Amino acid sequence: MPLDNGTRRAFLGQMAISGGVLAIGPHLFESAQAANVQAQAMPSAAIAGGDVRLTVNGKIELLPQLDPRVTLLDALRERLHLTGSKKGCDHGQCGACTVLINGRRMNACLTLAVMHEDDQITTVEGLADGDRLNPVQAAFLEQDGFQCGYCTPGQICSAVACIDEGHTNSDDEIREWMSGNLCRCGAYPNIVAAVKAAVSNTRA
Repeated sequence: MPLDNGTRRAFLGQMAISGGVLAIGPHLFESAQAANVQAQAMPSAAIAGGDVRLTVNGKIELLPQLDPRVTLLDALRERLHLTGSKKGCDHGQCGACTVLINGRRMNACLTLAVMHEDDQITTVEGLADGDRLNPVQAAFLEQDGFQCGYCTPGQICSAVACIDEGHTNSDDEIREWMSGNLCRCGAYPNIVAAVKAAVSNTRA
């Protein structure tokens, strides 16, 4: 029995949605669902826009009249002038913008600034203790864990979390848990060596 125009449009619409879910895959679909839940949980004041207070590197920063659509990465770079976190792909694929939020690594380009008013945010600028480098920063220098240096801030933040999480029992484990951070220069062997050296220096 042929479909009338209304029924046909509804049928094609359902097929398009189903096809889209199959095309993007279950992992990305789950991520989209999680993002939707996060958006629904967003405070109404954040949706309307207004002043936002972020705790960055142990300091409370006021961002007046922040557009609720601003990503954490853009807030850090454009409003707070913390340019260590780099904008690479801007799609969460390269890891150049990795920061630590409550000790856990996160791509700053994939999350909104307004969602983190109650969180502790650490960027690469906040890892050192005054003039004393974080052990991971020192190890990257010792092991030449970079070439152009563009991905290095994100690599270092991710490495700090990787060590804290205890995922440094083998080279393969380090590679697996650092795989979200890409290096176009191909300095991966030295990055792995830097992570291992930082673990040794921390335990010494």
